[in-house]
Amino acid sequence: MSEEDLLSAIQLSFWDAVLLGAVLLAHGYLWWRLVHDTTRPGRGRRWLTALLAVLALLITVALAVPYPPEVLLPAQEAGFVWLGVAFYVILGLLVLEPVRLGARWWLRRRGGPARSEPDQGSEDRPVVPESSRRLFLARGLAVGSGAVALGTVGVGMRTATGAPVVRRLPVTLAGLDPALDGFRIVTFSDAHLSPGYGGRRFERVIDLVNAQRPDAVAIVGDLVDGRLEQLREQVAPVQDLVSEQGVFFVAGNHEQRVDTEAWLRHLSDLGVRVLRNERVALGRGGATFDLAGVDAADGGDPPGRGTGLDAALAGRDRSRPVVLLAHEPLQIDAARAAGVDLQLSGHTHGGQLWPFDYAVRLDQPVIEGYRRYGGTQLFVTSGVGSWGPPVRIGARPEVVVVELRAPR
Repeated sequence: MSEEDLLSAIQLSFWDAVLLGAVLLAHGYLWWRLVHDTTRPGRGRRWLTALLAVLALLITVALAVPYPPEVLLPAQEAGFVWLGVAFYVILGLLVLEPVRLGARWWLRRRGGPARSEPDQGSEDRPVVPESSRRLFLARGLAVGSGAVALGTVGVGMRTATGAPVVRRLPVTLAGLDPALDGFRIVTFSDAHLSPGYGGRRFERVIDLVNAQRPDAVAIVGDLVDGRLEQLREQVAPVQDLVSEQGVFFVAGNHEQRVDTEAWLRHLSDLGVRVLRNERVALGRGGATFDLAGVDAADGGDPPGRGTGLDAALAGRDRSRPVVLLAHEPLQIDAARAAGVDLQLSGHTHGGQLWPFDYAVRLDQPVIEGYRRYGGTQLFVTSGVGSWGPPVRIGARPEVVVVELRAPR
């Protein structure tokens, strides 16, 4: 790998720099609680410090080189796994902080001040120095937090790599022709295909989608997470999708970060209809509805596309319902203003790592599931893949069967 290849792989935005700064601060906290508080000065402390520095470096590689060359893939995968473990270790330590402070207060009261010789009358009771009691307490809390974190991440990795569940969502659309009652749009999002995720795992998603006998398939962004030359084999199963009306795709923010035009051309070659701020008519016989698709809201590559909702809906027959594919839930405000009947979105991964979903709520109006905004309905799927740590806690991967219903 040349120096130019490595530099081109490194993409460090302002927010990436902020995230890396947070990682360094987090590892400073981890060093204080897991190394400083649990060891005495010496060789053991030095070795543990070196190990924590290596783990922090692995996370730095994982975050600063989002689309790594093959030689760096093992380091990225290890870094993301450690990121998940570190997140739950820190969470456990913070939860146990009141326990630590309370135990130290109780030990001080029970043991009295540290002393080198026993009090008179208590010569048979050995004196445990306060420093030893603190060391024992710190080690116990560190081991407990680490065990819980490893168990949580283990369960989360099994969930993330397991088969998606199938969710069925009946949605009544005003103005839908009764002939279209029961029309099935099978949707999924956020596969995040990468050199480490694809193959049989993605083939299993394709098989699951086909098993639902879709009238149309909608892939709502973030299908891939890397360059076309890296991921040709991983994305190939898309061509095996089977539906009556076709397979449709809208770009997510990850497609807009690398090889955008090349990816969209390649998906078209695989039989996928890419909707870039445009719409198509779907239906049975003479009964139709509109399926529209827009680029992700925070894309910006190529410039000027934005959400493109005006272009997607220009000149449409307002007597027909319109279903909008939009990667990000926050696009619901524009959809509601435009009179969209139903918006299908992804992007959030359902929060992916509980309780991180509470932070996601600061950016997106809905984390997962169904919500109504006046005459516009929104459904956000938790997706089938993961980004960063290959872990899902409180957010199972899913394939969603949207069953359109005519008003009764």
